[in-house]
Amino acid sequence: MSAKEEFIEIYTSNIHREGADALLDYLEHKSDFFTSPASARYHGAYEGGLCDHSVNVYHCLTEYLARERVQELYGVEVAGESVAVAALLHDLCKVGCYRQGTRNVKGPDGKWQAVPTFYYEDKLPYGHGEKSVYIISGFMKLKREEAMAIRWHMGFSGEEDKRLVGQAFQQYPLAFALSVADMEATYFLENEEES
Repeated sequence: MSAKEEFIEIYTSNIHREGADALLDYLEHKSDFFTSPASARYHGAYEGGLCDHSVNVYHCLTEYLARERVQELYGVEVAGESVAVAALLHDLCKVGCYRQGTRNVKGPDGKWQAVPTFYYEDKLPYGHGEKSVYIISGFMKLKREEAMAIRWHMGFSGEEDKRLVGQAFQQYPLAFALSVADMEATYFLENEEES
């Protein structure tokens, strides 16, 4: 099963609220979500990387939330629909932001050569997590916990006020869990940083 097929299966099996079909139609037919990279040079820096990353984050998040410690000691319970919404849609801010091009690098022989790459150009510079919340909200209503998780999914690695990140994590356990899942997928499953 391709990542696109898996994404659509997870999405349609779990997300049933008003506007969900319109958002999926947008992703599938009116955006580059399924062909976009997840980044220009690091994790998922290839065609389809954004979809792969979103599916990876979904699996990391479901596994984190299934941990005995998370459920019993922390008392974290999140509905399956919210898990799918947060994980699959957290990086919609990247839709339409990457273009293909080339850059010059020295080859093993010391000569410069053009290699394919992606360039990031954000035509709607609204922030990262907040832009994803904004895009999703144009199609369907988010629960507060979902919006907070998506907004703060970059955790302490973002440019945000660090006190607000901590407050969001304390008040909304899904925000912390999504941040952990995003980092796990990025740094362990998709660690393809160029040298």
